[in-house]
Amino acid sequence: MAPPVVAALHRFLAATIRWEFVGGPWKPSDPPYILCFWHARILMMPHAFRGWTGRMLISEHRDGELIAQAVARLGIASVRGSTTRGGARAVMQMIRAARQGMPLGITPDGPRGPREVVQPGAVWLARKTGLPLRAVCYATSRHVRLNTWDRFYVPLPFSRGVFVFSDYLDVSGMDEDEALAALQRLMDETQAKADSWFAKRAG
Repeated sequence: MAPPVVAALHRFLAATIRWEFVGGPWKPSDPPYILCFWHARILMMPHAFRGWTGRMLISEHRDGELIAQAVARLGIASVRGSTTRGGARAVMQMIRAARQGMPLGITPDGPRGPREVVQPGAVWLARKTGLPLRAVCYATSRHVRLNTWDRFYVPLPFSRGVFVFSDYLDVSGMDEDEALAALQRLMDETQAKADSWFAKRAG
């Protein structure tokens, strides 16, 4: 889908789903942190970050171009690259943004997976910038999963939705393996809470 179509779909779903927020949403007064969310759940993320002044790290792969153009239409600025491809330039831009007091965003399993497995980039960025990490995940009472590498999550209109925000994770005193394990736990726990939200309420 073209970026204008993706942006229009986002706006339609944002307007037709009854959203609630657990631990959020983001506020301009929040201290800067590194927003972490799975690649599959990028579609609705701008809804919880309206007015966000930070920078999102988006890959230089082909699907990254679509994502960057779509989120730009929703008011989210991006930096193109990753901690591997286009890494040095992108990382320096992210570090400069953090030094200017901006929050940052990254998909820890992007751009090509493995799906929902934390890669070192988010932890590396946290150690370089000194910013804490924070996991965010959304889920809806009705949705479909696409047949893509990340099983992309598409909410259905006129359903109920929830955004779950985790506590902050400071990895400054951890070694890399400990920090990766801590972020993986945080991501998994946040997703599990979001995915079980409506099942628990129905019960």
